[in-house]
Amino acid sequence: MKISRRNMLISAGLASAGAVPFVRAQNHEGHDMSKMPEMEMPAVSSPRSAPGKVRTLNGWTLPFRMNNGVKEFHLVAEEIEHEFAPGSKAICWGYNGSTPGPTIEVTEGDRVRIFVTNRLKESTSMHWHGLLLPSGMDGVGGLTQPHIKPGETYAYEFTLRQHGTHMYHPHADEMTQMAMGMMGLFIIHPKAGEALTIDRDYAFILHNFALHPGTRRPDPSVMQNFDLWTFNSKTFPAIDSMVARTGERVRIRVGNLSMWNHPIHLHGHQFFVTGSDGGRWPRSQWRSEVTEIVGVGQVRDIEFTAVPGDWAFHCHMSHHTMGPMGHEIPNTLGVNQDGLEEKVRAMLPGYMAMGENGMSEHQNHTDSGHMPGPPNTLAMMAGKGPFGNIEMGGMFTMVKVRDDLAKGDYKDPGWYRHPKETVASRVSSNPDFGNPVRRKSNQHT
Repeated sequence: MKISRRNMLISAGLASAGAVPFVRAQNHEGHDMSKMPEMEMPAVSSPRSAPGKVRTLNGWTLPFRMNNGVKEFHLVAEEIEHEFAPGSKAICWGYNGSTPGPTIEVTEGDRVRIFVTNRLKESTSMHWHGLLLPSGMDGVGGLTQPHIKPGETYAYEFTLRQHGTHMYHPHADEMTQMAMGMMGLFIIHPKAGEALTIDRDYAFILHNFALHPGTRRPDPSVMQNFDLWTFNSKTFPAIDSMVARTGERVRIRVGNLSMWNHPIHLHGHQFFVTGSDGGRWPRSQWRSEVTEIVGVGQVRDIEFTAVPGDWAFHCHMSHHTMGPMGHEIPNTLGVNQDGLEEKVRAMLPGYMAMGENGMSEHQNHTDSGHMPGPPNTLAMMAGKGPFGNIEMGGMFTMVKVRDDLAKGDYKDPGWYRHPKETVASRVSSNPDFGNPVRRKSNQHT
């Protein structure tokens, strides 16, 4: 039998532990957002009290409470037990007891405050996919905010400036966290109402899980078999940032000569797709997007008006925004690896244990010199930001927009200085913070 990392660890005890217990219900006093070190949050009602206007297939809508004109929601990132269908259960990661997490339904013009509590064993963040908001609320760990460490709660607050169907998901170790089920819908209803009456409104998210026969945890390593994914033959953080002055109209031309289609995503903006390799399209053919698939052999031009901040620009194939790793590496999430690495290295020199609590730990290990990789091989994650590790290493860069950038100045302006009180911040280090609504297994609305 061929010796590989996979078959060396198949018998290494990959059985997973049970789901963490539900958060204990608590009643708390109200709070003032200007006093950020530790906050407390009053209880909200049950999931059935907030059915919403949209029916999420097999899912539910998250209740909210009003606090001085602000709609407050509470999401908890945590390990859960999930049933795909009778006879198939797995230990997944999700929000508030479910994967996908509960749907957030709001109305254009609402002011929202969303608490995110991290009950995982690794850091996380929360990105509001496609939303127009301050850069510091965009949720890219290490770039626009510090990571939400285990046990911490962060608050995101912004006013909704658009309507439509959007998503939320982590932007920290997303290859693992999204592969384990961390995502949800964020639906904004138009303030003026629908142009045509909608009698039935359904929603769901397309996703995939790798659950091997006889196992109890999805395997993110299926998403880790990849090559070097580059912009102009460079991987992040070696890729140049794109800079612009606030209010400038920016065009980005993207050509694809790789062997994969790439959904190119820009944070903080709605752009127009204005051209292809066939040239600039008539204005009647322009369309507004936040993500555009650039197919193999295709070119796409996108245009937008620059908004101040540091904005992530990347392929949304999660493993395309990571650096290289070995192939056929077993899934070790939730496995106690004490002493395992040394034993395997006796037979496989250079072996690295892969992700007991998630993949973000590897960047820290590499940074500290404790986990050297193979010769002439990039680290999986190597990007640094003003708040810590950005945890990206492939098709990822930034659009940096500044008010005071001189016309024709293309120099990197450094990191964005966020206006006061516009950066998501810690409100608690207690994993039992608040009284978030959570759903037990097999509960449906």
